Amino acid sequence: MRKSSFGLKVLAAGTAAMTVLAMAACGGDDKPAQSADGELSGELSVWGWGNGMKELAEAFEEANPGVTVEYAAQSNASDAAMKLTNAIAAGKGAPDVCMLEDAMVSQFAVQEGIIELDQFGAQDYADDFVAGPWGKLQVNGKAYGMPLDSAPEVLYYNKAVFDKAGVTEAPTTWDEYYEAAKKIRELGEDYYITNNAGFQPFTAQAWQAGGHMWTVDGENLTIDMTKSEGMQRYIDFTQKLIDEDLINVRINAWSDDWNRSLNDGTLASLTIGAWMATNLKSSAPEQSGNWRVAPLPKWTDGGENGSEDGGSSFTITAQAKDTTLAWAFVEFATHGEGAQVLTDEGGQFPSLKSILNSDEFINADDEYFGDQKINQVLVEAANQDITQFQYLPYTQYATTIYPDYTGPAYMGKVRLEDALQDYGEALAEYGEQQGYTVTLK
Repeated sequence: MRKSSFGLKVLAAGTAAMTVLAMAACGGDDKPAQSADGELSGELSVWGWGNGMKELAEAFEEANPGVTVEYAAQSNASDAAMKLTNAIAAGKGAPDVCMLEDAMVSQFAVQEGIIELDQFGAQDYADDFVAGPWGKLQVNGKAYGMPLDSAPEVLYYNKAVFDKAGVTEAPTTWDEYYEAAKKIRELGEDYYITNNAGFQPFTAQAWQAGGHMWTVDGENLTIDMTKSEGMQRYIDFTQKLIDEDLINVRINAWSDDWNRSLNDGTLASLTIGAWMATNLKSSAPEQSGNWRVAPLPKWTDGGENGSEDGGSSFTITAQAKDTTLAWAFVEFATHGEGAQVLTDEGGQFPSLKSILNSDEFINADDEYFGDQKINQVLVEAANQDITQFQYLPYTQYATTIYPDYTGPAYMGKVRLEDALQDYGEALAEYGEQQGYTVTLK
């Protein structure tokens, strides 16, 4: 076990070749964004991605005629995070409101690139959101983001392919999943139960197994990639799938090959966040009617089967020109009328309990999923009381280097346990360089 402490923390910038950032010290102008009659007015810049954002901006403008929303669509979560990193470093160019992947919020909070939202009363809404996404947005006891969606991890599976392989029921345990993987592999050279999906599914499934890869307590970090019982459980199981050629290690998630494999049925399932329902419809239109949703398999009968995989939130940047107006938009989008707009127009899987637990939402049929009421499964997963997930305060770096260490393991060149231990050492070394006190197990 190693400990190292630095005096003054140097803030992380977010890429493997990071430089020290010059941070904006505080938020923008706090003058009220209101006219004499109390109505909101002014211009607001917003960055985001995904469906429904244009409709959200229009709905806010309609509710507040004195406001103009300048919405700039980003390619994806990584693009938004990188552009915000660059704007923080430059001291200019950031939007008033920035959509971020939940995993990135703690990093930007530590960098003081976004501001805490408790000053606007964010904590008053804590009980209105499901615990998973709300907990991920707390940094040192304060909210730095407001949840846009929820991302409980579930099992999406192609029932037609499972039936063809003789797997008539969705696996409820990981042992059953392993047996299903063998049967699906027997269908032919290109058939696999899943692929190597990357950093987010790794963290979700290892966490569900009881492997808390890192714990964060202010300036103190503990990194344990291989030593705990939970990590050993995850490593042993995944290594078995690799050794027996039961997962497709040649296809990366979100690639053209990945979409083709989903569309032709040779990639038979995904353990992934609830938000994947909308993406499947565009990625695999030829499989309409074949896919189903089931709870995430458990490690033991009666054990926990809850975990979080992704999720996004709205944050207010430290460069915001008018934080009152920015908060009004964030509140509208996450807790007001805008939350329904994002559910209806954007296909967001909601984190707001009033929408999530409504009869209309829970009992909606979905033709793509064979008229299964998939939200019944997804809502049950979202409402589970799972152990609060934590992210490293330099998640962007952790995500960037993850495939460098685990890629060779999935290709069979090194053992996964050795790869993850080396990965943990790299994360610990980087944390020390940023001024954290790091304990490496």
